[in-house]
Amino acid sequence: MRQLAPLTAYLDGIGLLGPGIGDWPSGALVLTGGTPYVPQSTVLPTPGALPAAERRRTGSIVKLALAVGFEATSRAGVDPATLPSVFCSSGADGQNCHEICEVLASSERQLSPTRFHNSVHNAAAGYWSIATGATPASSALCAFDASFAAGLLEALVQVVVDRTAVLLIAYDASYPQPLHAKRPIADAFAVALVLAPEARAASSARLTATFTDASTDRIPEPQIEALRSSIPAARCLPLLRRLARRETGCAVIDYLDTQRLAVEVVPC
Repeated sequence: MRQLAPLTAYLDGIGLLGPGIGDWPSGALVLTGGTPYVPQSTVLPTPGALPAAERRRTGSIVKLALAVGFEATSRAGVDPATLPSVFCSSGADGQNCHEICEVLASSERQLSPTRFHNSVHNAAAGYWSIATGATPASSALCAFDASFAAGLLEALVQVVVDRTAVLLIAYDASYPQPLHAKRPIADAFAVALVLAPEARAASSARLTATFTDASTDRIPEPQIEALRSSIPAARCLPLLRRLARRETGCAVIDYLDTQRLAVEVVPC
């Protein structure tokens, strides 16, 4: 097993959106058992921070990313324009990919510029910079089902090396048929974390990540476990469950076939 020097950061803010979960407080209630989980289709808010022209062009991925990004930075009490960011998704905008494929399979084959610029993997990062005016560096990465863990590692490395707060946004949305048959993502889900090098008044926990060969943590509640396993970005749920319950301990999340990511949680 490859070794990883422990990477430590403080968690200052969380944003969450998914099936039956409207934000972090409602998600925390579900994860603590304070309210039963009722699966419902994810409700995507209108990205009001974007100018009208850009707002009309956005798909589910951008709406997801902006919603959780603004929630996390608001809860952290930080200006989103000041933060470097890491965006991660297993496949980005599947609906847009589907519509491009339909056009290319038709006799017209004339692709609109909007479809093209929404097809790039860093489209959500671009819309985030438009919505917030953010100019710090932004990364966009993909690691299939391990995308959340890969994004968390990238964000933690930046926090440790650059000694700066970093915004992590992980998101996935379902593909329409026939792509859905080959990549069956259940629904739209996104999470955002504001990670900082030092504890602040807003800090809720200290996170320390290392590699492990231990098995991935499962969620005891069957419906929440089904959510975790059916959407790549929802692989974060064992970590969020510990954070919601303010439990000291380790959350093991999916990464590679032979190696997982262990995140030690110590509430502040």
